[in-house]
Amino acid sequence: MEKASSNLSMGIDFAYPFRLHQVSFEAPMCEGTRRERLFLVGDYSSSAEFFVTIAVFAFLYSLVATVAYIFFQNKYRENNRGPLIDFIVTVVFSFMWLVSSSAWAKALSDVKVATDPDEVQLFISACKDQTNKCASVQGPRWSGLNTSVVFGFLNFVLWAGNIWFVFKETGWHKGAARQPGGPPEKHSGSFGQQQAYNQDSFDQSGDYGPQGELGPSSEYSQVGRPTSFSNQM
Repeated sequence: MEKASSNLSMGIDFAYPFRLHQVSFEAPMCEGTRRERLFLVGDYSSSAEFFVTIAVFAFLYSLVATVAYIFFQNKYRENNRGPLIDFIVTVVFSFMWLVSSSAWAKALSDVKVATDPDEVQLFISACKDQTNKCASVQGPRWSGLNTSVVFGFLNFVLWAGNIWFVFKETGWHKGAARQPGGPPEKHSGSFGQQQAYNQDSFDQSGDYGPQGELGPSSEYSQVGRPTSFSNQM
């Protein structure tokens, strides 16, 4: 009868934002009629709230960007402000997703340690008595929280991969794409000017300039010179 009456169980409920130091539970004492109130250890609300805040703002910005892409395409491309703002915000959110996901993954690991049944039993005075046997009936379920960490890093990969596509819409990428084609055109223009300059110089260096009636007969003058020279000999 004494053994049956001492077969007691207790449950500990904890959830977001994981301020475990505020989570209390009552544990039976050896007398059986008394119960003690205990608290878990740790405060992991900052990492959890930071992760959720980044997720909410990223979702809202995605909605605003989608509306701008569809209904305000002209305003989006006006003066190249839209693509530049979109590029900067995408880089910031990519970094924030990485930081928040890493912080939440570390906090979740600490939450698992703080709520481990073997660790919680160390706080219960009745479990410190060697004559009593304390064991966990059911451990916490971490599937949902583990999934949140995975989705956090997937969002980082998605936003980081989108940086290139947003950068292609900016004036920086378009200016860099036009830059390689600039020097050859300038070089060809300089070559044409230099060729025209050489042609003018050749015309001006001859005995008969482009003005006058004897200009086209430059070939005759070139032939006549050696003939005149031979006559002098």
